[in-house]
Parts: sequence; C-alpha cells; structure tokens
Amino acid sequence: MAAPMELSCWGGGWGLPSVHPESLTVMAYAKFSGAPLTVNTINSSWRARKGDVPVLISEDIVISQPAKILNFLRKQKYNADYELSAKQGADTLAYIALLEEKLLPSLLHTFWVDAENYCSVTKPWFASSITFPLSLYLPGKMSREALNRILLTKGGPPLYTLTEVEAQIYRDAKECLNLLSKRLGTSQFFFGDTPTTLDAFVFGFLAPIYKVCFPRVHLQEHLKQLPNLCRFCDDILTCYFRLTASDPALIISLQMDDNLRKSPQHPPRKLKTLKLAAGGEEGSPLNRLSP
Repeated sequence: MAAPMELSCWGGGWGLPSVHPESLTVMAYAKFSGAPLTVNTINSSWRARKGDVPVLISEDIVISQPAKILNFLRKQKYNADYELSAKQGADTLAYIALLEEKLLPSLLHTFWVDAENYCSVTKPWFASSITFPLSLYLPGKMSREALNRILLTKGGPPLYTLTEVEAQIYRDAKECLNLLSKRLGTSQFFFGDTPTTLDAFVFGFLAPIYKVCFPRVHLQEHLKQLPNLCRFCDDILTCYFRLTASDPALIISLQMDDNLRKSPQHPPRKLKTLKLAAGGEEGSPLNRLSP
C-alpha cells in the first residue's frame, strides 16, 4: 500500500484553488497524473517561519520546491509525461526555463514589488491566512526575496532604476506570453489532448495573473488579448478544479476574501529607484525602494 502524501500549500481565491503559482503548479500536476494528495491549505494554525511552500510530506520524507515534488511523484508512478517523446521532454524543459527566465520576474513584481498591488492585495491576503505575529513578518520576507530575485537576475549594480527594471521585465513577459500563445495554437494542451508537466507549470504561472484582481494589471491586460491562453486556464479550472458551494476550498477562499475586504489599506508612496534589499530588513517593498 502506497504511503499517504500530504501537500501543504497556500489557499485559494478569485476562483482559483490556490493564488500561489508554485502551489498551483503542484496541485495541477497532481490532478493531471492522478496522484492522491491530501491538500492542506495554510491557515492560522500554521507555525513555520519559512515561506517554503508548497511542501509535500510522505511518512518521514519532506520535500519542497515544485520540481523536486514533481520528481518525487514520478518516482511513485504518478507520471503525467509517460506518453511524451524524447523531443517533447526536451521541449518541456526548454519552455519551463523560458517561463522562469521571462515570465517569473514580472509575476513576482506584480504580486510582491508593485507597491499598489502589494499594499492593497498581496500583503493583506497572505497575512489574512496566517496567525499573528507571523502575519506581520512573512509577507514582508516573501516580498524582499522576490525583490532580490528580480534585481539579481535583471538589475545592474550599484543602483537600479525602477522604471528600467519594470520596462525590461514586462517586455520579456509579454514576449513570453506571445510565444506560449503561438505554441499552444488551437490545441487543448501543449502536447495535444492530454495535460503534462508543461501544462501544469504554464497554468501555475498564468492563472494567478489571469484571475487575481489587482489595481495595476500590466500583464493581465496583455494576457486577456491572447484568448487561447485564457481558454487554456478556464478549461483546466473547469475540468480539474470545479468547486461546489460546500467545497472546503471554496469556503476557505470566501473567508479569506472577506478578511481581505476588512483589512486596512495603506496608500503607496511614489517610487523612482530601487536597491537590493538587505536580508534582515523588515516591512513591505516600500521600505526597500529608494525615493
């Protein structure tokens, strides 16, 4: 008998089973491969101080990071790619690398660095799902890590102008979306009629951009001009993540959305330049972007 597998991940909202791209990627792959995961969404009882989510636990094995979790599931014979050719397997790796290089920085920026989005949506939403005082610390930590990742991969020393970095990452993201749209074409999934690892990663990256209601929607506006990618996300949500009114995931989502509406909002400052964040500094991205 196979050992039980539990996945700890961030919860859902805006019609998504999770608003967290990495969590959503693993959840989608589990659905595609038939892996029997018990999904536990992060809530007020969560005590871990690190933002290493999603986490898969199977007996005494603890695994984080989507790629490692997916590799573990394949070793347990839950393989969504078993029908792929060697060339399609190579294409999968190439497109995942493209997503991480071209699309991920803009996704991180949209959620964690854009001051208006972070203050009005991201920070209150994530803080509403965890207990005090962790709710004061963890969103800021995740925001600093996102900012540092963007600057280390896209910036140049010693000072980085926000305008230049933003312009580059959104140009790259729009180019990536156009390439994905062209590759998908009129197909249901990227390699035909059956979803694979690539579909899980693309869905995990695109669905939050597509569905989360941000005040600043640079990327969402472009994505909605690519109807095949929007249809791709809608089809996966409908076929694999349909929620009923009594579904616990939907109840949690509605509760979190209600908490978000009740959260105090703080207007962002105007920002012109940004510098690499110090590892131990507290607060939102506003504390790390120099006026």
